[in-house]
Amino acid sequence: MSTDAYFTELTGTLRTSGVPEEQITRTVDELRAHLAESGTTPEEEFGPAAAFAGSLGGLAPAPGEPEAEAEQWTWTADLFNDRRMLAVHGDQGWEVESLDSLGRFVCRRTPGVALAWEYRREVIAGRRRAAVFGALEPEGWELCGEWLVYGYFKRPKAATAGPEGALRAVPRTPVGHLFLSRRAKALLAVWAVASAAAYVSMGTPGLAVLVGFGGAMLAVLTASLETRKGKETQARTPPSTPHP
Repeated sequence: MSTDAYFTELTGTLRTSGVPEEQITRTVDELRAHLAESGTTPEEEFGPAAAFAGSLGGLAPAPGEPEAEAEQWTWTADLFNDRRMLAVHGDQGWEVESLDSLGRFVCRRTPGVALAWEYRREVIAGRRRAAVFGALEPEGWELCGEWLVYGYFKRPKAATAGPEGALRAVPRTPVGHLFLSRRAKALLAVWAVASAAAYVSMGTPGLAVLVGFGGAMLAVLTASLETRKGKETQARTPPSTPHP
């Protein structure tokens, strides 16, 4: 299947699932940019189009009914800051149940019985998916959400910290819902100027192209950085000596 045919099928499946048109366009642009960077075919990188559309999701289903006293909180962060904020909020007892259609972390916490949680983010696109799941699941990691080429995993800290993973007291629910890194704020300032210029010169179509291109470049950049870091770590790890 050609790349165009693959994305035509992917677009149709997402549209049938009720995904907003703007989100479909942004997602496809970001995935095309990722393929251009990786140099692979869409089937190799993402798997069959229909199955991949299902993993991307549309409007995320609501989580099961929580206990009446459970707190609910939804927040988001940029890709430079999400892992740090997940660590902060996990230590406060917030458990990520899912990522919604906007990429926000949907969390819950039950006062009195809250556990501390730890999180990690991995690139799980295409052929990497099985390898990542095979390495993490035996260690107690559970997938709690997906966004573009990323998978977010969670496990209670009690799995590694024992009784210290349980929280006797928890802080109040944060007031904020958006946590941006300094790099993201700087990019946002540049982005605002570029968006205004695009809108003035080309109108709404120009602004839409700029938004799609910027999101794609950010996703490709962070995925590239993570892949490079993994290769460097692997290169520094000495090979194990086989036992006789």
